[in-house]
Amino acid sequence: MVMSIMLGPPPLIFLLMIHGVYSADDVWGVNYSPSYICALKGSTVIINCTYEYPTGHQINNTFWTKINSPDPPDLSEDSEYSQRIQYLKDKHHGTMRLTDVRKTDSHKYYFRFITDKDKWIGRPGVTLKITDLQVESSVEKVMKGHSVTLTCKSRCSLTDRSTFIWFKNTQLLSERSARNNQLILQSVRREDSGNYSCAVQGHKLTSPHQYINVIYPPEEICVLVNPSGEIMEGDSVNLTCSSESNPPVQIYSWFKVNKTSSVGSGQTYSITNINSSHSGWFYCEAQNDIGSQRSAAVSVNVKGGKDSVLYVVAGVSTGCGLFIFILIIVFVWKCKHRPDDIRQNQDNMYSSGVSTPKFRHAEEILYSTVQHIKDTKTENDEMLLERSAVYIMEDESVMYSTVKGSISGP
Repeated sequence: MVMSIMLGPPPLIFLLMIHGVYSADDVWGVNYSPSYICALKGSTVIINCTYEYPTGHQINNTFWTKINSPDPPDLSEDSEYSQRIQYLKDKHHGTMRLTDVRKTDSHKYYFRFITDKDKWIGRPGVTLKITDLQVESSVEKVMKGHSVTLTCKSRCSLTDRSTFIWFKNTQLLSERSARNNQLILQSVRREDSGNYSCAVQGHKLTSPHQYINVIYPPEEICVLVNPSGEIMEGDSVNLTCSSESNPPVQIYSWFKVNKTSSVGSGQTYSITNINSSHSGWFYCEAQNDIGSQRSAAVSVNVKGGKDSVLYVVAGVSTGCGLFIFILIIVFVWKCKHRPDDIRQNQDNMYSSGVSTPKFRHAEEILYSTVQHIKDTKTENDEMLLERSAVYIMEDESVMYSTVKGSISGP
């Protein structure tokens, strides 16, 4: 005989017991949103939570703490936080506002509430990380015309949605657009060298500077000639080579057009006691670790100096003086040895008052006085030549001479 036993519904009291275990009115708990916060140093952080406690309890006190213990201290009573912390209390809601956060504030924080019948601490708490900003470059040195990427980095991923801004030499870069937390410099120029830093819009914190070094071979090479005016023989001349380059120029070389080897080195090429052989076209070549470049050629034209002019004048004067001296010697010799009838005719000419010829230019006449005594012992035979004039006219050039002297007869 098979017996069937039918079980009826459970007793009412059992159902009531199960309902009491799962009743929301008896739940203790704390929920944090979010449970992880990454914030910038110097910013303000707000930590929120909601909490539950059994029905029939009255809240006596709520506070925040960073100590997970049965009887933790109130954070607002800590000297490191007391001037920076603020509690915003509401039923079933707990909020802590912490200003000017520091790296030492990186910690876990717990919400604690006490009722008239019991107390509760919300585990596992909320984690707070405080970070600064750093700029990282894809390369240490960037060649002119190449590209470089700058990244604004933090030690943790910022919780709040952030807009990054960039500065160059403390000036806001408005013409450069940032993609997320990166700044991309394309086809960099010499002017892109400088200190770059980043920040998050709405926050005071700025990253330390990251220097971007744009390197390039020598450019804008030119030669300065000093003195720049007329160069005379015997002067000194300095040729100076200037250029823009990064890194700086290490080697300067000087060349003269149509010469295969260099004529000098150094940023300044000096020529002392210059002469006409130095005339020509000169240029410099500047070289650094990146490359080299030549300047345009400049002309150095040496003219005859003052000494050369003096030599010429002295030569001409000496030549003219010697020529005149020779003429005088020839004239005196002819007067001494000419026939007596010629001398007599000259005496008659001047005795009869014949006028001397007129000359076109007074400066063309050379006057000379010569006194000659041959013999003083024979007075009866002396013939006094009071006036004697000889003139020579050739191409309107005249030499006039008056000779006084005693000429002895035979």
